[in-house]
Amino acid sequence: MPPSSDPDEGPLPRGHRAGEPALRRASVAVLLAGLAVFAVLYAPQTLLPELTRAFGVSPAAATLSVSAATAGLALGLLVLGPLSDRIGRTSVLRAALAVSSGLAVLTAAAPAWEVLLGLRGLQGFALAGLPAVGVAYLREELDTSVSSRAIGLFVGGTAIGGLSGRLVAGVLADLGGWRTALGGIAGLAVACTVAVWVLLPAPRRFVPVPRQTPVLRQLARGLGDPVLLGLYGLAALLMGGFVAVYNAGTFRLEAQPYGLSPALAGLVFLTYLLGSAAAPLAGSLAERAGRRVVVPVGLALTAAGLALTLAAPLALFVAGLAVLTVGFFAAHGVASGWVAARAATGDRPVGQAASLYSFWYYVGSSVGGTLAGRAWAAAGWPGAVAVAGTGIGGALLLALLLGRSAGPGRG
Repeated sequence: MPPSSDPDEGPLPRGHRAGEPALRRASVAVLLAGLAVFAVLYAPQTLLPELTRAFGVSPAAATLSVSAATAGLALGLLVLGPLSDRIGRTSVLRAALAVSSGLAVLTAAAPAWEVLLGLRGLQGFALAGLPAVGVAYLREELDTSVSSRAIGLFVGGTAIGGLSGRLVAGVLADLGGWRTALGGIAGLAVACTVAVWVLLPAPRRFVPVPRQTPVLRQLARGLGDPVLLGLYGLAALLMGGFVAVYNAGTFRLEAQPYGLSPALAGLVFLTYLLGSAAAPLAGSLAERAGRRVVVPVGLALTAAGLALTLAAPLALFVAGLAVLTVGFFAAHGVASGWVAARAATGDRPVGQAASLYSFWYYVGSSVGGTLAGRAWAAAGWPGAVAVAGTGIGGALLLALLLGRSAGPGRG
């Protein structure tokens, strides 16, 4: 819900502006939260072959270590998004980080495969606190002159988190196995959680949704706009394709002719650094050219990168991942900001709209990530590319349709 004023209390304070200490604290805090959440969420992705051997499960079953968390996260968004509209973004974010960090410690000590999957599902639910509130918090608390760049920085932080989880986990797995890897990621999450609790400024502009408003009615309002519905579908298709590439990619990198160790395979995820730079740049471009232009261009880059991964040489495979990652984070960063802006324009709860976007984003992740394992087992890398290409192509088609139907202006 966009900030509004109470006639008895006067107008709300202005948002934090460039040069203010609170702006820097908020930006760094949300960046660190993104690093912690996405490091924990995706650390098992590099470990999929290791988990296959340690627990005696198939590649398709191993991908459930990622999909269970993303499915739990999707469910958590339906709860934590509306909750944040009532009790505030900072309360939800701080609690979510504390709980998920504790579960990360327990996951590293899981005695059986079923226990690990159960803990990952609970962990995903707790991790939902960040995607449920991150964009809404920045849009509410920051001045409009800096909010798009800050949202881009936040999305970039999630990219760094995804990179750190995969890279650190791969190195630690080579040193001491999957338990050492997940334990190291848990330590990183605890450290980031402490920093966020210290740095995150108290909210100044949050206006709670009236408690008498039923959650189902809030949900219906978030589903009543065809543009928002299109953006939710775009999120599901795009993320499904992206995760399919990286889930199956870990198996391809370990298989011949590459035969990389977990640590070396983790280095391939350095392409995420390009994503962390692409998101804020795309946000700045969207402020000038419009979201309806930048999102399809980002998706076209994603598709081009996917096609390049079909080449046999390792250098071309990595180049394809790099292009795909740049396109993905550019499109996702701008689309997530589009959702918040569209919801505010239509006087819909921003937290609810952002949560629905993230819900479908992670539904796509769970489905695409699991299908990738099956496609790899059945048809190798071309099968995984077919799964990913279906999602990315569908997202591009939706983006083009949204560009034609959103009306005048910038979306």
